[in-house]
Amino acid sequence: MLRRRLTRLFGGDERRVDSRTVYVGNRSSSDTEGFIPPKFCDNRIVSSKYTVWNFLPKNLFEQFRRIANFYFLIIFLVQVIVDTPTSPVTSGLPLFFVITVTAIKQGYEDWLRHKADNEVNKYLVTVLEDGQRIRKESEKIKVGDVVEVEENETFPCDLILLQSSRDDETCFVTTASLDGESNHKTHYTVPDAVKDLESLCATIECEQPQPDLYKFVGRMHIYKNDQETLVRSLGPENLLLKGATLKNTQKICGVAVYTGMETKMALNYQGKSQKRSVVEKSINAFLLVYLFILVSKALLCTILKYVSQSKHGQDEPWYNEKTKKEKDTNLYLKMFTDFLSFMVLFNFIIPVSMYVTVEMQKFLGSFFITWDRDFFDNEIKEGALVNTSDLNEELGQVEYVFTDKTGTLTQNNMEFIECCIDGFQYKHRDASTELDGFCVTDGPVSKLQQKAGREKEELFLRALCLCHTVQVKESTEQCLNLVDGLGIDREMPQTQEQGGFIASSPDEIALVKGAMRYGFTFLGLESKTMKILNRKNDVERYELLHVLNFDPVRRRMSVIVRSSSGDTLLFCKGADSSIFPRVRQEEVERIRLHVERNATEGYRTLCVAYKLLSAGEFEQADAGLREARLALQDREEKLMAVYNQVETGMSLIGATAVEDRLQEEAAETMEALQGAGMKVWVLTGDKMETAKSTCYACRLFQKNTELLELTVRTLDDEVRRREEKLHDLLLEYHKKAVQDAPPVKAGITRSWSSASQDYGFIIDGASLSMILNSSPDSSNNRYKYLLLQICQNCTSVLCCRMAPLQKAQIVKMVKNSKGSPITLSIGDGANDVSMILEAHVGIGIKGKEGRQAVRNSDYAIPKLKHLKKLLLAHGHLYYVRIAHLVQYFFYKNLCFILPQFLYQIFCGYSQQPLYDAAYLTMYNICFTSMPILAYSLLEQHTCIEVLLDNATLYREIAKNAMLRWRLFLYWTVLGLFHGLLFFFGVWYLFQNPALQDNGQVFGNWSYGTIVFTVLVFTVTLKLALDTRHWTWINHFVIWGSLAFYMFFSFFWGGIIWPFLRQQRLYFVFANMLSSVSAWLVIILLILLSLLPEILLVVFRRPRGPRSRQKAVVDSIEYCHLTSLQKVTPFKHPDCTRHTTLLQVFEGRRVMARQEKQQQQLLELKVRTTANWTGGGLPSPWTMVVSVRTLRKR
Repeated sequence: MLRRRLTRLFGGDERRVDSRTVYVGNRSSSDTEGFIPPKFCDNRIVSSKYTVWNFLPKNLFEQFRRIANFYFLIIFLVQVIVDTPTSPVTSGLPLFFVITVTAIKQGYEDWLRHKADNEVNKYLVTVLEDGQRIRKESEKIKVGDVVEVEENETFPCDLILLQSSRDDETCFVTTASLDGESNHKTHYTVPDAVKDLESLCATIECEQPQPDLYKFVGRMHIYKNDQETLVRSLGPENLLLKGATLKNTQKICGVAVYTGMETKMALNYQGKSQKRSVVEKSINAFLLVYLFILVSKALLCTILKYVSQSKHGQDEPWYNEKTKKEKDTNLYLKMFTDFLSFMVLFNFIIPVSMYVTVEMQKFLGSFFITWDRDFFDNEIKEGALVNTSDLNEELGQVEYVFTDKTGTLTQNNMEFIECCIDGFQYKHRDASTELDGFCVTDGPVSKLQQKAGREKEELFLRALCLCHTVQVKESTEQCLNLVDGLGIDREMPQTQEQGGFIASSPDEIALVKGAMRYGFTFLGLESKTMKILNRKNDVERYELLHVLNFDPVRRRMSVIVRSSSGDTLLFCKGADSSIFPRVRQEEVERIRLHVERNATEGYRTLCVAYKLLSAGEFEQADAGLREARLALQDREEKLMAVYNQVETGMSLIGATAVEDRLQEEAAETMEALQGAGMKVWVLTGDKMETAKSTCYACRLFQKNTELLELTVRTLDDEVRRREEKLHDLLLEYHKKAVQDAPPVKAGITRSWSSASQDYGFIIDGASLSMILNSSPDSSNNRYKYLLLQICQNCTSVLCCRMAPLQKAQIVKMVKNSKGSPITLSIGDGANDVSMILEAHVGIGIKGKEGRQAVRNSDYAIPKLKHLKKLLLAHGHLYYVRIAHLVQYFFYKNLCFILPQFLYQIFCGYSQQPLYDAAYLTMYNICFTSMPILAYSLLEQHTCIEVLLDNATLYREIAKNAMLRWRLFLYWTVLGLFHGLLFFFGVWYLFQNPALQDNGQVFGNWSYGTIVFTVLVFTVTLKLALDTRHWTWINHFVIWGSLAFYMFFSFFWGGIIWPFLRQQRLYFVFANMLSSVSAWLVIILLILLSLLPEILLVVFRRPRGPRSRQKAVVDSIEYCHLTSLQKVTPFKHPDCTRHTTLLQVFEGRRVMARQEKQQQQLLELKVRTTANWTGGGLPSPWTMVVSVRTLRKR
């Protein structure tokens, strides 16, 4: 039986599936049988990356994967081994600092993960051993242990339910942390299991651990003295999953079958891997270029040295004769040694200190997210949290956003809005007698219940009270779900006052509460009897005969009940597309208009129908249902046939509208993300209908969006196999969304013209499994390719009924697609952990479903609305800052080392340094490090308010725009220009042999000091010119760094240091500044170097780059080209001044009546807006001319 069920569940796969045998209570099934307890993994959960033993080697290995770190390790070893012109300290000290800082930061982050793991593993649980209740740590649970769990506790491992405190041998659990559904699910004990667990002798055969949350196959052998062994089948309804929470049940007992990393929750957990940002990858690419430049320089100098020494008298001049050891040295070895010496001399072109600055920028920058007051939530009294600071800049490069639904987009708080009975609208919020426009009555009515007639109203309300799986909560304390404010003008029953409702779906509770508002109250289910309190305060009793459960294919559910008068009734509710074909068509039109209107308003709609069953019809249905439920093969198909047979010929009563409340500003946030060029995918374990309604409410699906559905329902075809239908649908959707779609304008995610069609794509977990998990042949690879292309060309994508591992598979598929787009995943529960870990950036929401997502995320925020500022403001600014930091570091190091290279031409390639060793060591550490660090932390090239108001500005930096090769080439050329100007400008000065007042000449150290002084001032003032947002910190570090350089140079050269063998700069700096010629050349070279930047600032027209204009135009187009009065005035980048010119435009806009004049006005407004966003304000004369021009129009 086990093999047959496995074969059916896995689609006919003939591979043998191994099973495990679990001994309940770890007791042998027979006293005479030798018992060897099987070994399984323990119950420890591990999410950390390092241990005490492997931290050092593993962390060092990961750090030396960086090209710069590995390179400087080699350089350091060369300096130690080979006699080089510079000290090993110049390379070893910065490298040691980088490695130490990074190791401490990563070690601290992993320590936090260890701490979180210990909270779970050290949690105390109750285990039953030899009739005693023993408290143990969770990590000590073994497979086979009988565990006791009390109400509101989470299950410590995967358990088979053996005993429950409820009389009906059931228990209720919530699996919100696993699949996102916070509703209650019913689980059942194993039939015929003895109540005395101490005397229970049984074994369980079940499948090996696998990650599917909704599948479980096993059987239990119950051994009784002198009786035949009982065998009972086990399914998902008997399995309690780790991470789920026990609800509405005092306590249960279960046997552990899967523990630790073998539980379904752990198998859906993606291992934490090292995430690397796109900026780090760009740095590595740039480093390779500069490494090539370095090797080329060293190789060229080595060749030129030996070419020059090949001339007579150059190899061994009279003043520098070779020693005997030098003469005996092998020529090729000496050439290789010289090559290494040149490598060491020029190695500062590789900016190892950049990694120190980047690490500091990321670490300190993360505090700005934590300190942001806009992220503080008064409800939970917490703000944002940064778990991984390595990805700050990645927040500005997101192209795909994958979001969970329950708890992320919605509050999972259903509210009954209205209903329609026999074509008449009933709104509980509106106590007036207003009738909607779809219905006609004979005149005004005074009470709502008079619209459709009393008989129809009561029949509809009875259907709402009976057709559900709701149960009354048994609680001793006030429940959060307490029904209040229902507007019922009579005393509520005691049951509802002290407790609330629980159900498998939150909208069922909303419908039951909606019926209570109109006088019908569900009192509960007792021994298969459903009780209702009607308007007359009479209790009606109905015997529950059968429940025809909801499934995504039928999209409806039914109950069969028998009233006290003996009538057998079938009540059915479901989606309109599922109900309408099964009722009388003359009844449909009266309800259809209401359903369509409610759907367009974003409400969840359900239609309600009923049928009076004759005795013969019920007997036939009852026999068919009992036979199908006992079938071992094709059980689902047989049940479906009976369902379809009995649910025909019904009468339509009415429809309901329920609202699933969205998170605060959820729709605005999604719209802003799409305006920024991101594509939003919703990945949820919830039902398709629920998720689709949420997508409409969040404006991910619009009214004119054509939905392409690839689900089990669309794949069901009686004529063709599912694979053939899948192939045809993929080709059809690909032709629609990809081949026949017009070319999309770059950067626009949604088209507003009526000529083009927006598409939305819907896929469920079963269909995705057919595409992703099939045999890897050419056809399946093509299916995956088609699916990816369809999804990428759709406005939004909805993936429903997804297991946690499938969410990660979706993210991985997009992440590894062409172009390697940057992905972001956001969720609030443990079911979202896998996709959070798989995406480039993982965001956890501090919601109500535990903190698993927060612990495993890179960033955590209290609410979804905070994602907008996190990406559009913080992400944008972090990326711009660090991109400028990287380009600036390469630029200033090229300026630094190019004169050193040119100097070798004039010193006979003798490896003579141009700069003093102190300057070599402190250039990147002290003289130029603090200004760029302050810039990378505080710079705001555009005001935060502007970034939030204009989401399209995010597109300017998309796809790593500021670290592309074109800009890298610009900075490299700028560095070459400045380096050549520094060296040859000073060289031209030194053509005058007497530069001092006493007629003495400057030496080589004076030459290098002048070059170095010009270098430090130029690169620092270049950064000052690039700074738009000045603070006192910027002023302090920029002018302070220059002052510190002057002070250090005077101090270093003005004292005789006893620990130095030779003091090269003694009084050099003071003598240099005593020369008027030196002052003149320093000032002149600084001005010449910065002249292009100064001219650009002075003569730049007050308008931003064309991309900025385009962003503003796109933002107006994205907002449906709304009226100009809705566009808020921009602020100047310093955020201290406002302009009123737009208000003048608005006052005169009414005069532009013709379309041409309106277009001219729009162009004028956009042009002026672009001027302001470009960093300058229009002059008063421009404002006067603009107003006069407008008046003429």
